Amino acid sequence: MKAYTFDQPIGIFDSGIGGLTVAHALVKLLPQENIIYFGDTAHMPYGDKSTAAIQAYSIKIAHLLLQQNCKLILIACNSASAAAFDLVKEYVGSKAIVMNVIDPVIHLLRDHYKNKQVGLIGTRQTVNSNVYKKKIDKLNNGINVISHATNLLASAIEEFGNNKVIDSLLEEYLTHPSLNNMDALVLACTHYPYIKDKIANYYANKIEIIDPSQTVAKAVKAHLEQDNLVNQLNESPTKHFYVSDYTDSFAANAKKFFGAEITLEHYPLWD
Repeated sequence: MKAYTFDQPIGIFDSGIGGLTVAHALVKLLPQENIIYFGDTAHMPYGDKSTAAIQAYSIKIAHLLLQQNCKLILIACNSASAAAFDLVKEYVGSKAIVMNVIDPVIHLLRDHYKNKQVGLIGTRQTVNSNVYKKKIDKLNNGINVISHATNLLASAIEEFGNNKVIDSLLEEYLTHPSLNNMDALVLACTHYPYIKDKIANYYANKIEIIDPSQTVAKAVKAHLEQDNLVNQLNESPTKHFYVSDYTDSFAANAKKFFGAEITLEHYPLWD
């Protein structure tokens, strides 16, 4: 039996600022929803952490979001989605819906990229998990996925944003031969939409750049609509942000996306 109702908040978590891109897209689609966001800035980036460590962080955060009475928990991080989705789903049980950022992208590729050559960039954790390739291969519709780990990008974006410092890193990563002759490129890290324009410019806008933010937000909306859980009565939606370690970049980006009225609270995971 479902233990949640339409007026409960949506919980979102990521290792840092990356998931803010998804949260922002979600708020645009579902403006009356209350949002609770956890940025695990103390352990950022997840991409170079072990599977066991990411699972431990994810369960701890899911526990917090359940305490906050969330109806849906979105793992807005590819590394955590790859390493911990099944475990979090088992832990949460029937107390909330659990979604990840990988499956909506798989569905997009299935519907629009049959027999295409698709590149993918993400953290080492995401790429080494092979999760995208495994799911795509099961579709058996001719999509060829070529993955390349771009492990330092998330940390650099967290530190420098869309600064020109990122350009040399992109040059190093995107010149890799495996990323030649693509029809599309999946940004398999929620930090990467911050530099989407730089990536598009590198390819002279000749390939499609697949930003997961909108795709994931639409999938969340569809799931809530299917279960009659969309909050349509809320006249003053709230946005509450937790971080495991305060960082200037998180505060600045949260305010940039959501305005100065945000509530930012320090919540150490293991104190």
